[in-house]
Amino acid sequence: MSEHFGRHPAAEIYLSQPGLGPVLVARVLGEFGDDTTRFSNSRAGKNYSGQSPITRASGKRTLVMARYATNRRLGNALHQQAFSAISRSPGARAYYDEIRGRGIGRHAALRQIANSLVGVPHGCLKTGTPYDKATAWQHRVGGTKSSIITAAA
Repeated sequence: MSEHFGRHPAAEIYLSQPGLGPVLVARVLGEFGDDTTRFSNSRAGKNYSGQSPITRASGKRTLVMARYATNRRLGNALHQQAFSAISRSPGARAYYDEIRGRGIGRHAALRQIANSLVGVPHGCLKTGTPYDKATAWQHRVGGTKSSIITAAA
């Protein structure tokens, strides 16, 4: 798998993502496809993979639900990526610890990590640059969340 995946034009960009090894990256690429124009933005990819929640607000009530119609194989692969990323990426680990500190369960925290990570390849492929941990986690800077970047450094 490693030998053949290395021939793909974007192999270096995909393999630079935290938590993706040669087998899991091939699985993610197979589910997403390699057409860079397939998704107009990273939100479309997040919705397709089922990582972004559906929020419905009506009056005083707000309901947050998981997506039902998704690519479940891709969602599973991204969940595995998030699990691997929390041990390999200091930024992902700090974000995971912050989420768990708010009393959110393990799987919900992993879904939030996966939601953050699934948009990264879209931007990397668009610009043709490999993953950079400082760029990937810079949106977490500010307010009480600046400790994540400090932990990632």
